[in-house]
Amino acid sequence: MHLVSSPSHLEAVDPVAVGRARAKQTRYGEEGKRKVLAIILHGDAAFAGQGIWAETLNLADLKAYTVGGTIHVIVNNLIGFTTRPSQLHSTRFAADLAKRQSVPILHVNAEDPDMVVRTGQIAVEYRYEFGSDIVVDLIGYRRHG
Repeated sequence: MHLVSSPSHLEAVDPVAVGRARAKQTRYGEEGKRKVLAIILHGDAAFAGQGIWAETLNLADLKAYTVGGTIHVIVNNLIGFTTRPSQLHSTRFAADLAKRQSVPILHVNAEDPDMVVRTGQIAVEYRYEFGSDIVVDLIGYRRHG
């Protein structure tokens, strides 16, 4: 496992993480896409509001850039920094931006650990079966402020 540090909430790490995964896959050769899996954690406000993520997703299926699918996990506390959900974005869910492409979105209650684990398993199975990105919208709330 390799963790790519993210300097902020601005999603600048997304193309770096995918690029590192692609480089490692290239080193492994034909088995690279089975051996290296990119998983990116996003905040709900950053996922819905930062353009770098959308640009990275737009390249996901191009031959020169594909990593055979990335798992995107949105850590969704429903308040996006300090604003109410109704003021956060124009869609019902932060994950709705993934609908611009054929990317499945799995919404899961963060308060149900068994379902969170099962949803993670489904996401990994989907990625390996179809070689496509998938989004897991982990919906919870900020308990203490």
